[in-house]
Amino acid sequence: IGAYIAGYTSLKITSPTRLPIAVQNVIRSFTQLAIGPEVIEETEQSVVLKDLLNPTEMPFDQTIKRMYVMVKRMHEDVMRALQEKDKTLAADIISRDNDVDRLHWFVARQYNILLQNISFAGKMNITIETASTCFLISRIIERIGDHIVRISENIPNLIDHNLDKKSISKIVTAGNLSLDIFSKSISSFFKKDIIASNENIESVSTLESVCEEINTHALQQKAIIALSVGYVVESIR
Repeated sequence: IGAYIAGYTSLKITSPTRLPIAVQNVIRSFTQLAIGPEVIEETEQSVVLKDLLNPTEMPFDQTIKRMYVMVKRMHEDVMRALQEKDKTLAADIISRDNDVDRLHWFVARQYNILLQNISFAGKMNITIETASTCFLISRIIERIGDHIVRISENIPNLIDHNLDKKSISKIVTAGNLSLDIFSKSISSFFKKDIIASNENIESVSTLESVCEEINTHALQQKAIIALSVGYVVESIR
């Protein structure tokens, strides 16, 4: 993964003896996760991966927008899983995080390639500064995906211990506020709307108040419920 993100276009994995099954599985898993690398040569003792994707075919802004849509759906589904007490949906959300990670790796890779070859920026019609900002946003969206996974992991516990409807309603309200801030952030960035950006920053205080209220209410619950609610609310915040 490190070599891929660093921008290497060819990776060769070798072994003095036959490649262990475990290593072959890791290589197979990597090609399924990373965008571009494919096995082009394989023997009993080595595997050669080559990047077959032209990075200019996936501009930064398109990848960011795709990541946003994926994470937005994950967030909507995690709130639905809590409301409908759906453990299967919560588990499915966790598995989707891999798709967000692979896009973040791809953005990081593009950014590193661009830093090594400035002419690449011209082909992608982007400046180094904008690419740097897109890389930062990609990392933040990937982190949001991780928080949604943490919420998903705590949902079975809340379902098993019958979290009351009032608490669920408050958590969903906070979740909707959080998603609204996220959506407006992406919108104001692509529209280059400084006024909307500042208004969005100020709206965070409302979310923090709601989260504080939920935590206060959770302290009245059983310790195991209070702990899970605390994790969920912290991730929403």
